[in-house]
Amino acid sequence: MTHVSVAVPCRLQINGQGYSADLPPSVTLLDLLRERLDLTGTKKGCDHGQCGACTVLVDGKRVKSCLILAVSIPDAAVTTIEGIAHDGRLHPMQQAFIDADAFQCGYCTPGQIMSAIALLDEGHIHSRAEIREFMSGNLCRCGAYNGIIDAIERVVALQHRNQAGEAA
Repeated sequence: MTHVSVAVPCRLQINGQGYSADLPPSVTLLDLLRERLDLTGTKKGCDHGQCGACTVLVDGKRVKSCLILAVSIPDAAVTTIEGIAHDGRLHPMQQAFIDADAFQCGYCTPGQIMSAIALLDEGHIHSRAEIREFMSGNLCRCGAYNGIIDAIERVVALQHRNQAGEAA
């Protein structure tokens, strides 16, 4: 029996850069990022969508990249942890994670940060309980949850200060 390998065109914007290739239809977004583009900040944890280590933004929405086929999101804008710092400056969420000591081993941190950025855009930031609930899809085996919530609250406070300053 002969095995025929099929390739499907894939076109994406990854961290603002165009990407185009013919891929086997079974390649997940996670494997494309890590194995073909060497964007290894996105971590492979459980590979079943349960831990959140592979969280990236697709068209501004958080997704678990291990669960989505790269060819299933044509022309999507994908943002990874490598794509959120600008002009040599960390994203405010990255800086907040450092300032709040919101990680220990760091393995889950990229997915936590990407999920936290989406959480802010979604508006689920009204209480620690709400933050905890909407971050529950991202697991931390080291138990740095209080620091993670503190980091998110720091960014929320910074945004409120910036908005108050703009209104003045």
